[in-house]
Amino acid sequence: MNILILGSGGREHALAWAVMQNPKCDKLIVAPGNAGIAGIATCADLDILDGAAVVEFCENNVIDFVIVGPEAPLAAGVADRLRDGGFLVFGPSEGAARLEASKAFTKEICDAANAPTAGYARFTEAGPAKDYIRAEGAPIVVKADGLAAGKGVIVAMTEEEAVEAIDDMFGGEFGSAGAEVVIEEFMEGEEASFFVLCDGETVLPIGTAQDHKRVGDGDTGPNTGGMGAYSPAPVMTDAVTQKALDEIVKPTMAEMAKRGTPYQGVLYVGLMIKDGQPRLVEYNVRFGDPECQVLMMRLGAQAMDLMHAAAEGRLAETKVNWSEDHALTIVLAAEGYPGTYRKGTEIRGLDTLPETSQQMCFHAGTAMKDGKLVSNGGRVLNVTARGATLAEAAERAYAMAGAIDWPEGFFRSDIGWRALSR
Repeated sequence: MNILILGSGGREHALAWAVMQNPKCDKLIVAPGNAGIAGIATCADLDILDGAAVVEFCENNVIDFVIVGPEAPLAAGVADRLRDGGFLVFGPSEGAARLEASKAFTKEICDAANAPTAGYARFTEAGPAKDYIRAEGAPIVVKADGLAAGKGVIVAMTEEEAVEAIDDMFGGEFGSAGAEVVIEEFMEGEEASFFVLCDGETVLPIGTAQDHKRVGDGDTGPNTGGMGAYSPAPVMTDAVTQKALDEIVKPTMAEMAKRGTPYQGVLYVGLMIKDGQPRLVEYNVRFGDPECQVLMMRLGAQAMDLMHAAAEGRLAETKVNWSEDHALTIVLAAEGYPGTYRKGTEIRGLDTLPETSQQMCFHAGTAMKDGKLVSNGGRVLNVTARGATLAEAAERAYAMAGAIDWPEGFFRSDIGWRALSR
């Protein structure tokens, strides 16, 4: 098959790496890709938000299968344009992608499906939102309704923080994403990520992970897009996983089908677990980043077969073959991230790192300039390793991170701490 992956981050490098392990892949193109992806696949300069342009590209390059990596093209209806053009696509329709594109829509679906989640209220004006915050007190969670590149969620520990978040959102900091705001109850417990594939009817669990959102060791500092992850997540016991499927995922998928927007693709189910009871934090309509890196490391070549089966509606006859191992990824970020940071700083030492089924360095924000590898984003590299135990995976990953020569970068030293402390 000739395969096209849309996206340019660490998630897409991991997807490309897994797809390239599969002998069914004859040719792989990633648009736009990054410097690391260019080492294993062809990168193409393409506006992935322009559905007509993507369709034309697929026609010209005889593409058999398209995997959509990030959420923005899905919310823009690119998968719909591709299907209309006769192409097989892994990724939900624009209507189904509202599960991530609109927090308010997700709450509506949860209400209709009776799925356990945080109590909430919706607002389109700052005044009533601030009144609600003062009435409810803190801690409290303030969310921009729309897509905000992972930055539109503020966990406010004080009323002042929450009110400031309201001012920022209605003041335009997140653009149109903040035109409506959802304010939620603060949920206590342990957070985990649960990933399932859906083909419109069948739901197939493919793994669990735990992300590290805070920038600093000990889960301190501001939230980021994710500083590391590991899989599986011990808090997702068989009982918790089954509850999440029965009480949250399957009722949501049934409600989506009932509304005429059946869901096809990967569904990222963000959960908060307390006393063995999962509640929904949020849905994402794509693989998490950096959770995708640890999932792909553990799934390997079968990941492509699973995504293909979801796109063709064959999940009922499909199984996941897990090895009983662990994977851990460490994000190397530019100094200053998630605030102001420099681009274009040189990175050395990657040529000394192993590239095997056990250890890989996935590029997130890199570019080539004058023959040198340079940083081109906030989160720049994802060093990822597998091991028989999580401790072994962590040891391998940290050895890789320590071998990279990049003075302008940093990484957390405690990825996996929660599971390792168990």
